[in-house]
Amino acid sequence: MSLKHWPEQERPREKLLNQGAHSLSDAELLAIFLRTGIPGKNAVELARELLDNFKGLRPLLEADLTSFCSHHGLGPAKFVQLQATIEMSKRHIMARLKTGDAMTSPELAQQYLITQLRHHPHEVFACLFMNNQNQVLAFEPMFNGTIDAASVYPREVVKRALEHNAAAVILAHNHPSGIAEPSQSDERITEKLKQALALIDVRILDHFIIGNGETVSLAERGLM
Repeated sequence: MSLKHWPEQERPREKLLNQGAHSLSDAELLAIFLRTGIPGKNAVELARELLDNFKGLRPLLEADLTSFCSHHGLGPAKFVQLQATIEMSKRHIMARLKTGDAMTSPELAQQYLITQLRHHPHEVFACLFMNNQNQVLAFEPMFNGTIDAASVYPREVVKRALEHNAAAVILAHNHPSGIAEPSQSDERITEKLKQALALIDVRILDHFIIGNGETVSLAERGLM
């Protein structure tokens, strides 16, 4: 059945306008993005089928061009539109971090780091450099590959902190295994960087370990 024949309060667009985006299911949000369905399926039915094929919203959002376009109802134009939407979302979060206190909204900093790091197939170690008001100056991926004490160079982090005139840093890296539990190596790296940055009066506020569905804060664990 075409969406125009649905009761108005059940149509995704009207539901969003009346109740807010948070009230919509993944399929309803995706249907708004798709705008139209395909022969035999309206936008919501197509969205449900796509979510089933991709095994969820996240795999769909992180699909590469080839995988994305291999599904009926999707193509390069939709892929470009989706990537632009995702990038705007990341930039919006960063803009909020640059104008507010990241430590009064730690979930915002965590959300941004998740969007930047969770999809990588290999480990990426990154830093959020902040001023003395805890406003973000820059986000920088620093090291790639297996993250251990031998592959993270404190002098490089110190160098970038000085160049940004940073007063504080939030560290983060992903665990491609999906398990966010911090390792002894993660703790050693944190302590090593903490000592190096203390020499230039730069504080480490937290170190986030980003897994598949969980993010662990070393500060909350008392490991800093």
